[in-house]
Amino acid sequence: MRWQPGDAIVRRDVWHGEVMVGWGGIVVQDAAELLALYMPEGGSLGFTERDHWGGPHPWSGRDRWSGHGVLQLQRPGDMHAVWVFWEGGERAFAGWYVNLQEPFRRTPLGFDTQDLELDIVIEPDGSWSFKDDEQLEPWIERGRWTAAEIAAIRAEGARLGAELDAGRRWWSDEWSAWAPDPSWP
Repeated sequence: MRWQPGDAIVRRDVWHGEVMVGWGGIVVQDAAELLALYMPEGGSLGFTERDHWGGPHPWSGRDRWSGHGVLQLQRPGDMHAVWVFWEGGERAFAGWYVNLQEPFRRTPLGFDTQDLELDIVIEPDGSWSFKDDEQLEPWIERGRWTAAEIAAIRAEGARLGAELDAGRRWWSDEWSAWAPDPSWP
């Protein structure tokens, strides 16, 4: 199943068959090589009552997306999505955010994935850094991942970092200037 630009779908983070969080989004592009999803400012966030591995989900106090919205670019089979952020009244490009996640799986509602905690923040000048690496180890005790799974997550992060260091990115800089259709909510 493919969606059309402007279709409303749901991105869900699912852990062992249980939905942890759902986010409303609007399809920008759905092609064989790319799924682009826009989560507009004020878009709804929904959380289950389930514990987030020993505590509430870090975003559970929010019911809406804030800021300018975020564009998510993802390719089938990849263990990451590239998020595009903007800031200020002029909607200036604020940088790229590589969200490590399970490869997305299509559903009748949209798609499912699961956040892998480790992220890469890429500044507009191309410099980059890891985010949340220090949060991986505690997940072993809380039962979310094993040491081997964390090693695999870090290996994927290292692979992506090496690609960035070599000047290789699969996404186009043109996405940094993208703007949503004004008719969208």
